[in-house]
Amino acid sequence: MTPRILRLALDTPLDRYFDYRWNGEGEQPQPGQLALVPFGQRKVVGLIVDVDDATDVPADKLKEVIAVRSQLAPLSPEWLALCAFAADYYQRPLGEVAVPGLPKNLRAEKTTSLDRALKKIRQAERGNDAAPHAMPALNDAQRAAADAIAGAHGFAPTLLYGVTGSGKTEVYLHAAAQILAQDGQGQVLILIPEINLTPQLESNVRARFPGVTVATLHSGLAEGERMANWLLGHLGQARIVLGTRLAILASLPHLKLLIVDEEHDPSYKQQEGLRYSARDLAVWRARQLGIPIALGSATPSLETWHHAQSGRYRKLELRERAVRDAVLPRVRLIDMERDKPAEGLTSTLVSALKLRLERGEQSLLFLNRRGYAPVLACDACGWIGNCPRCTAFMVLHKPEHRMRCHHCSLEQRIPKYCPTCGNIDLQPLGRGTQRVEEGLQRLFPQARLLRIDADSTRLKGSAQAAFEAVHRGDVDILIGTQMVAKGHDFRNLTLVGVLNPDTALFSHDYRASERLFAQLMQVAGRAGRAAQKEGGNASEVLIQTRYPQHPLYGAVMAHDYDRFAGGLLEERAQAGLPPFLYQALLRAEARELQTALDFLQQAAECVAHPGITINDPIPMTMTRVANVDRAQLLVESASRPALQAFLKVWLAALRETKTRAKWSLEVDPVDI
Repeated sequence: MTPRILRLALDTPLDRYFDYRWNGEGEQPQPGQLALVPFGQRKVVGLIVDVDDATDVPADKLKEVIAVRSQLAPLSPEWLALCAFAADYYQRPLGEVAVPGLPKNLRAEKTTSLDRALKKIRQAERGNDAAPHAMPALNDAQRAAADAIAGAHGFAPTLLYGVTGSGKTEVYLHAAAQILAQDGQGQVLILIPEINLTPQLESNVRARFPGVTVATLHSGLAEGERMANWLLGHLGQARIVLGTRLAILASLPHLKLLIVDEEHDPSYKQQEGLRYSARDLAVWRARQLGIPIALGSATPSLETWHHAQSGRYRKLELRERAVRDAVLPRVRLIDMERDKPAEGLTSTLVSALKLRLERGEQSLLFLNRRGYAPVLACDACGWIGNCPRCTAFMVLHKPEHRMRCHHCSLEQRIPKYCPTCGNIDLQPLGRGTQRVEEGLQRLFPQARLLRIDADSTRLKGSAQAAFEAVHRGDVDILIGTQMVAKGHDFRNLTLVGVLNPDTALFSHDYRASERLFAQLMQVAGRAGRAAQKEGGNASEVLIQTRYPQHPLYGAVMAHDYDRFAGGLLEERAQAGLPPFLYQALLRAEARELQTALDFLQQAAECVAHPGITINDPIPMTMTRVANVDRAQLLVESASRPALQAFLKVWLAALRETKTRAKWSLEVDPVDI
């Protein structure tokens, strides 16, 4: 038999394919299959992208394929095209996109785990009864939205714009039920922004579709479980797949509907490695397959809102809450200049908390800052507890008796005295969730308190257990960060208090106000989700601020996203910012800041760039992290094709540039 040449994409920064000789017998390898090959001193699994009879590699340098994973069905041409698009758009080699997108156990040298998982799947009885169970009745707006999404023909991007508590999830599930009923093999992919939202949605989906195989995909799964769920999708057995951003690269050969819940959430943008946007890839994947996609949010991203306003996306609205007699909470501002806070809480907020405790209702205090205090300082000499490795403060974590850097994870004991002057009276400045919890314990010693943040939910399953305690009514006052701000349906929660939101009003990041508005609307939406009791008081949201006249707070009080987004879009258009401009960010890091800046300056001058704006290199706001200095260079263009064309030429030149700096490129950056 004449040897065949297998062309593979490998997980390597080298922007090329690698040819190997295959002398095996039996079925010919196909594009989309995985193969184990020698690479340097290692054995790695790569993706076959082509099978040929010839190669330019000299025969004496051509290595042989060790094994082809023939027990696994090839990945589809559509999946390969998705990875190829992501690689092209985000300016990365195909191997760095496709191979890491597969479960780790699938890329292992030995196939023991794969063979065991395939055997287990074959032996298990899989349901395929798509008949939903106990589907609740929808109101007119929900029914019209579900029918419009499921009844769309071909590529139909839809913004499902609904206030918090308007029943967007029910719309998704009714649309999914219609899709599954129409196609006996059809698959539905539902993306959610965060892992801790998965258990609640998964239990709802499984209860609604007891005869359908449901799979979840997120980074919190054990590797064996993740591979098993991925295989269920790849083999077409999982009809509904739920997942975070990594699920957008799942192999789903019969995908018929895509849903992106909370589409505005920045968690959909990967912040290391391949810096892709799962939301944007979802839209491209729906267009590629010619299927409908629904993007749901109470506070859509400005990019999506702009598309809806311009007619590129269809907009469906849910203006009322789904539960009859459930109304949006009343939002009030507390002027902290007039009502001075004690223990971080104003007297108005303390009175509101006391009233809820007397009525047996739940309250939520939202503070997007974990730890006890963000700074430990000395009043005598002005010493402040900085991280020795980062341009950041060490955050005080009092219960653990530790100082911790939230950027490099360095931990230190709490100093007993000032290292500069010896003063033993060191003071915490500011408040984190731990300190708020401590203050509440003094104010309300009989209240059942629960803190939910990244520190209290480190153990697997702890977040789910905490949320279940809230749902059971075992908690009177919940203190939480953004983990509690979205997606959770707390039926007995009637008060939300927002602490210290003002810092985002003066951020250098032009997206800060957009994010703050979304955050406030989302956390406000946790209140008043059940029907208001006859004669009872309306649910309310109390926002403590020193700037009550700020227009952003006025829009929050009116629950008026339309006005807020319209004004913000006008500002962006005048300032020449996204979505009216396209950007890429070149980052460089080195042991010395000047090394990074010198490289970026060289990068700015190495290629002609008519029609492209290259800004001056500057240090990043968080300049030093883990003893590495960082700088950035922003590239902008009014034309996306022009920017993409420039980046391809520019990257080729950058790869030839000699520097001691480590660099990376991000297309469509969200943090600048």
